[in-house]
Amino acid sequence: MSTPVLQSLIADRWIGSQAARSLNSAINGREVARTHAEEIDFAESLHYARKTALPALLKLDFQQRAARLRALGALLNERKEELYAISAHTGATRADSWIDIEGGSGTLYAYASLGAAELPSSNVLHEGPVSRLGKLGHFAGTHILVPRGGVAVHINAFNFPVWGMLEKFAPSFLAGMPCIVKPATATSYVTEAAVRIMQSSGLLPPGALQLVIGGTADLLDRLEEPDVVTFTGSADTASQLKVNPNIIRRSIPFNAEADSLNCAILGPDVTPDDEEFDLFVKEVAKEMSVKAGQKCTAIRRAIVPAALIDAVATKLRERLAKISVGDPALEGVRMGALASKAQQSDVAERLAQLAAGNEIVFGERDGFAPQGEGVGDGAFFSPTLLLCRDAFANEAVHNIEAFGPVSTLMPYADMDEALALAAKGRGSLVGTLVTKTPAVAMQMIPVAAAHHGRMLVLDREAAKESTGHGSPLPLLKHGGPGRAGGGEELGGLRAVTHYLQRAAVQGSPTMLTAVTGEYQRGAAVKEDVVHPFRKHFHEIQVGDSLLTHRRTVSEADIVNFGGISGDYFYMHFDEIAAKQTQFGQRIAHGYFVLSAAAGLFVSPAPGPVLANYGLDTLRFVKPVAIGDTIQARLTCKRKIDRPTKKDQQPQGVVAWDVAVTNQDGELVASYDILTLVAKQQVS
Repeated sequence: MSTPVLQSLIADRWIGSQAARSLNSAINGREVARTHAEEIDFAESLHYARKTALPALLKLDFQQRAARLRALGALLNERKEELYAISAHTGATRADSWIDIEGGSGTLYAYASLGAAELPSSNVLHEGPVSRLGKLGHFAGTHILVPRGGVAVHINAFNFPVWGMLEKFAPSFLAGMPCIVKPATATSYVTEAAVRIMQSSGLLPPGALQLVIGGTADLLDRLEEPDVVTFTGSADTASQLKVNPNIIRRSIPFNAEADSLNCAILGPDVTPDDEEFDLFVKEVAKEMSVKAGQKCTAIRRAIVPAALIDAVATKLRERLAKISVGDPALEGVRMGALASKAQQSDVAERLAQLAAGNEIVFGERDGFAPQGEGVGDGAFFSPTLLLCRDAFANEAVHNIEAFGPVSTLMPYADMDEALALAAKGRGSLVGTLVTKTPAVAMQMIPVAAAHHGRMLVLDREAAKESTGHGSPLPLLKHGGPGRAGGGEELGGLRAVTHYLQRAAVQGSPTMLTAVTGEYQRGAAVKEDVVHPFRKHFHEIQVGDSLLTHRRTVSEADIVNFGGISGDYFYMHFDEIAAKQTQFGQRIAHGYFVLSAAAGLFVSPAPGPVLANYGLDTLRFVKPVAIGDTIQARLTCKRKIDRPTKKDQQPQGVVAWDVAVTNQDGELVASYDILTLVAKQQVS
């Protein structure tokens, strides 16, 4: 059987038939695939992305693109076993591949949920609040976020060929940007398989996802101002790419998430008898063995109180000795190989540099013998633990990273020394503090956070559910300052907004309403004889409004509400005490005002409004006293169309702006009420 030639997906067609570079199994060295020799026309690739893919993507709104991400996640889950079989050639165990494959589809699900919950049914995201710029309320300003109108180029590392692609693709696709993905060549056969599954689904507009097998040639030289580049890999390569003259000249955003010398600190409060001591040892050993230590988030420096350094070294040695290394297909094997023979050589070279002047606590000499047939031609590497007795005098342990199952123990005398050692990494993706004392966390985390993109505080309580030091999560920042690149490829809505253009918009409230798709106070409203709550979702328009009748607040209202709610706060019932406050009199419960307003605007009979979905931005602006008369204005602020779920009545979410005023026209309460509104049934 001939070795398959990998193909690039360019301008919605697969390119490549002539074999070039050989890609070999990390387990036994056998050939898995070959790259293609044909050169890629990046002028064609970019033109297709701009002229075909981009308009198609922008015909969809945020909500619709989120729905497609969800469908893609489901598809990859359905066909995950195909990817697991291919991923085995990278040296990954099943658990390692789970992080990559199902972690990737999980990221698609996460961004789909984020889009459904947080983004509008349009391509304009309003980023408030609105700022009043004129005294009379006729001139205001705000910010909007819109699709950039460019192409996202994603250059990825070899260690996570699926997740590494999808963590970038998900937010950029949601933001409406076509993607050109360039995976690291060594494991690109896994990425190609995943892209084939996605492209064959019909869920992607043609050209929305393009795949580059091999080099990027003149791709970066052809980018334009609306484009974005993201990179994951070594700090050295990131430094070379970001100074591309075209990127500098055109001010093209370049986002790097670079490998870093992440650390874990064992708090000074922990003793060998504490659960946290074992948690620390377990976390360091896990980060050395998962993916054979080939994670940009792996713990490279374990910083330990000087009095416990030997105890930690002994426990880690015992734990590492139990790790069985070999072909992941064999039962009982817990750690596989490095991704390639080239990676094996690189790690060996860097380990030699790190070992100079340091002790080897555990390594190849301690009985390293990978299990399996043909593993002698594989890229296996022994878990190796070093001990640096004076980490202030040895700069190598803070500057040289062996991107494999290698970590260095180093002692500290007090918290200041621990934090100083952590900072010598000059910027990291993630750091962990293992402590049992909140005061220790309170003192150390704010200082350490200045040098880290993410901090994990691990104790026995968090350990029950913690995803661990090395697991970035889609809703949290994944990136770090300094040598870690400063990137934020993950980070919830922040990641999506990275691929959008922010612009300030000034104008009248009516014009801002038109631009943002959200009603702004002071804008023109639309009133008709049909109560807004009697309209189905598609009948409601932003700006539809109801001005209610009035209600005068009485003492009986306050007494009755106190009896129902059990709220007998003195401001509502003690005349003498109330007179001594800034209000000078008894006032109504704020929640009574809220309830009374609902009574003014709610249409009680059955109708399209299905339920109250929530309440946002509530403020009690001015007190309401006995004898005051209140009135409410209810206005449709925004609409979010939701895809119909199985066994659920078709519906959308409508946010209503509620302004409650008193007899003088003064605002007393302000909030948004969210309702689920049924869609008109089509016969």
